[in-house]
Amino acid sequence: MTYHLDVLIGYKELSNGSVHITLDPKTLEQELPPPDEKEAMLPGEQNNEALETRLYWRRFAVLAVFSLYSLVNAFQWIQYSIITNIFMDYYNVSSIAIDWLSVVYMVAYVPLIFPATWLLDKKGLRMTALLGAGLNALGAWVKCASVGPGLFWVTMSAQIICSVAQVFILGLPSRIASVWFGPREVSTACATAVLGNQLGVAIGFLLPPVLVPNTADDKDLMGHNISIMFYGTAGVSTLLFLLTIFVIKDRPPLPPSKAQAVLSTGPAEDYSYKKSIINLFKNKPFILLLVSYGIMTGSFYSVSTLLNQMIITHYPGEELNTGRIGLTLVVAGMFGSILCGIWLDRTKTYKLTTLIVYVLSFIGMVVFTFTLNLGNLLVIFFTAGVLGFFMTGYLPIGFEFGVEITYPESEGTSSGLLNAFAQVFGIIFTLIQGQLTTDYGPLSGNIFLCAWILLGIVLTALIKSDLKRHGVNMSSINKGQAVSSSDFNFQCCLSSLL
Repeated sequence: MTYHLDVLIGYKELSNGSVHITLDPKTLEQELPPPDEKEAMLPGEQNNEALETRLYWRRFAVLAVFSLYSLVNAFQWIQYSIITNIFMDYYNVSSIAIDWLSVVYMVAYVPLIFPATWLLDKKGLRMTALLGAGLNALGAWVKCASVGPGLFWVTMSAQIICSVAQVFILGLPSRIASVWFGPREVSTACATAVLGNQLGVAIGFLLPPVLVPNTADDKDLMGHNISIMFYGTAGVSTLLFLLTIFVIKDRPPLPPSKAQAVLSTGPAEDYSYKKSIINLFKNKPFILLLVSYGIMTGSFYSVSTLLNQMIITHYPGEELNTGRIGLTLVVAGMFGSILCGIWLDRTKTYKLTTLIVYVLSFIGMVVFTFTLNLGNLLVIFFTAGVLGFFMTGYLPIGFEFGVEITYPESEGTSSGLLNAFAQVFGIIFTLIQGQLTTDYGPLSGNIFLCAWILLGIVLTALIKSDLKRHGVNMSSINKGQAVSSSDFNFQCCLSSLL
C-alpha cells in the first residue's frame, strides 16, 4: 500500500489492525481535476459526439391529429353535464346520475392507468394512439343507439367506453412532445397537445346547449336533437381514427433532442416498468407535484362538471349562457396554456411559473366564488375567464415540470400518474362539491375547493426544482458542468490515496 506523502501529515497503525490517517487540509482545499465524465453520464451519453438529432415536418401532423381526437374525447366527457337539466328530463333520472356520466371518466382512469402506461412503454406511441382513437369512435357510435327515454343504461355504457379511450389519450402530450419535438419547442408542443383536450371541453360547453335546446314539452324533438349531436360526433371521431392509422408513428427516424438520443441509445432490455414506478414514488419532489397537480386539476374537473348546477341556481333558464361561460373559462385557459408553454421554453423557470400560476388560480377561484350570486352575468363571464386562464393554463406546466424532475423515467408513466391523481381528486371533489351544492348552495361547494387549492400552494412551494432533462440537453453546450459535486471529488481523492 502506497500513499502520496504531500497529502498525508500523519499515519499510525493502531493495535486492532486499523489505520488512522491524517490529511493535510490545505491540500484538500485545492481544486481537484474533475473525474472521468463518463462515470456520471446516463447510458449512451458517453458517445455524445456520435449522437445525431433532427426535426421532421411530420411532427406537426402527429400533433394535429392527436389534438383533434383528444378534442372529441373531451367533448364527449362534458356534453351531458353542461345541459344536466335537459338530460335529467329526457332520461327521467336524477342530477347525480347525470353527474356520473362525467365522473365515470375519472373512475375508469385510476385502475386502467398502469396497464395503459405499460402498453405505452412496451408497445409504443402508435399502438396507444390507435386504441385511444378507436375506442373513442366506438363509444360515439354506441351513443347513437342510446336515443330514447328508457335507454339511459346504453348511454352510460357508451360513456364507459369513451372513458376507457381517455386512459390512452391523457398521458400522451408529454410523450409526443418529447419524442417528436426539439428542446426549444417541447413545452410549447406539450401545451398545444393539452390545448386540444381543452378545446374539446370548450366546444362541449358551447355546442350542446345550441344543438339540444330545452324543449321540455316535446320529447320527440328533444330526442331528434340529441341524435344529431351523437351522430355528428360519431362521424368526426371515425374520420380521426382513420387519420390516426396513417399519420401517427412511434417516433421519428432520428431523435429530436440530445435527451431523447441518450435514451434511445440505452439498452432497452434494462428497462423495467415496475422499477420505473418505484423510482417515481421514491422521488419526493414528484410526490409533492402529484398531490398539488391532483388538487388543481381535480378542482378544474369539479368546476366543469358542476358549472350548470352552479349557474342555474342563481340564473334560472340561462342554459345557453351557462355554456358560453364554460366556453369563456376554457378558451381563456387555452391562451394561458400556450403562453405558459412559450414562457417555459424560453426561461425553463418551471418551479417559479408553477407557483405563480397556482397562486393566481387560487385568487381567481376566490373571486369567482364570491361574485357568483351578484346577479350580473357579465361579472361571471369575466371571473370565469380569469379563473380559466390560470387554472387550465396550469395543466401543461404540471406535465412538463413532472417530466423534468423525473427524467430519465418514461414521460408516459410520469404523466399517467399525474393524471391518475387528478382523476382521484376529481372524483372526490365532484362528489363532495356536488353534494354541498345540492344541500347548501354553490357558495359552500366553492369554498371547499378554495381551501384545497390553498393547500396545493403550500405543497408546490415545497417542491425542489431539479431540471434533469434540461441539464442533459444543455450538457452539449456546457460540457462537463453536470459533474461538479465537491463530495464526488473528495471521494475520488480518497480513492486515489489507497
